[in-house]
Amino acid sequence: MQNHTTKYPNLKQLELLVWRICQFFFIEIMKRILEDLDAQIAQERDTQRFRMKEKSPTVINSLFGAIPIKRNYYFDQKAHESVYLLDRYLEFEGRNALSPLVEEVALALAINGPSYRKAAETLEKFLGYRVISHEAIRQHLMASEVLQKARETVHSPVLFVEVDGLYIKHQRQSKRGKEEKIAVIHQGWETNGKRVRLKHKRHFVHDGEQPFWEAFEKFLMDEFDYDPTKHKLVINGDGAKWITACREYFKERAFYCMDRFHLAREIRRLCRKHPRYRQMQEALEAYDSQRLLTELNSAVGTLQTAEQEARLEQLIQQIEKHPQAVEDYRQWLQEQGIDTTGMRPMGSAESTMHVFAKRLKQGRSWSEKGARAMMRGLVARLDNLGLKTLFGRVEAWPTSQEEDKPPKCYAEKVTKTFEQVARDNIPYLKNKANLPVYRALKGLVGF
Repeated sequence: MQNHTTKYPNLKQLELLVWRICQFFFIEIMKRILEDLDAQIAQERDTQRFRMKEKSPTVINSLFGAIPIKRNYYFDQKAHESVYLLDRYLEFEGRNALSPLVEEVALALAINGPSYRKAAETLEKFLGYRVISHEAIRQHLMASEVLQKARETVHSPVLFVEVDGLYIKHQRQSKRGKEEKIAVIHQGWETNGKRVRLKHKRHFVHDGEQPFWEAFEKFLMDEFDYDPTKHKLVINGDGAKWITACREYFKERAFYCMDRFHLAREIRRLCRKHPRYRQMQEALEAYDSQRLLTELNSAVGTLQTAEQEARLEQLIQQIEKHPQAVEDYRQWLQEQGIDTTGMRPMGSAESTMHVFAKRLKQGRSWSEKGARAMMRGLVARLDNLGLKTLFGRVEAWPTSQEEDKPPKCYAEKVTKTFEQVARDNIPYLKNKANLPVYRALKGLVGF
């Protein structure tokens, strides 16, 4: 090996080299295609309506780099306004210099990641230049709107609802935080091996002055093929008053379940050292409300602090007020003549809250508009809804679905343009023919 003087690049150097070349190709190809398209539009336009004024330069910040182009500027003699026809055909606001794809990726990073700042830094590190600031990402999300789906079919006579609240701190210390009321609607369970997932899951975040359950039922009627006279609801949540109010609002149309996760956790915190603790667990697992009340009453006066005694008394009162809420909802459905095959115990509210809490809590504080925008983005991602944004729209979040393909003629045009740009246009291909980098990159020409 001492006779060999060739210097080989390491993997990082080679990867960066190829990436920069790909960026160069992308910018040149996009520049040529956009300017060719602009020229074609100029030839085919309605010359009586659109009077050409001048060519105006702009720079589009894309995922591969900044694309400088010149496009025609027209005066619309019918609408009496100046317009870029290229921007209209591309459904793009060219003057804002940010591509819709960059906007989409930035929003996805902000919603899925820990912060707006981290989203901006990730984009900068990946692209090699600062394409958008964290404040700009925040403004884009705040200006977005959720694109609604067509009404979903209800495939069974029952809809399952998990409800919980999430306390969010306010940025102003003088203003108290707010409990956001969130519901998850699904249509049952499906198993894939050992995994169990909820079917046709949707999320509802309460907003406005309308009472929660009234607004929730309106959401059901807007988003689902829901008929209050035919469909039953099984509602699971803790003992908060705004949650238990569902019994009064829906009456015989719904069954309220006291969330077993919260119930088991409270019993464990209060009575885990009590000699009858195991019997309390058995009563809860058996859905036996009367037996559970008997066991809990046996612990009255035996706890260590007055605070624990007060919490135990409150728990007993909740169960006494809603004894049916501790029992099995499937028995109630069977009495309604509904087949309960495949139905499982309720209790996924906590996992749902974890998704929202991971992004909205962890020491963060929010403005009311900022929190609302982030929850809107989270719901869009979780429910795979589109987002209408400032520069375009996020049609759907990453799934296994196929991407929309452009017209075949433009796919062929991109290929031909790539060959033209690649031919004798890479500085590294003009090095000595015996270099490994030369041999590797030479194979890319005409690819």
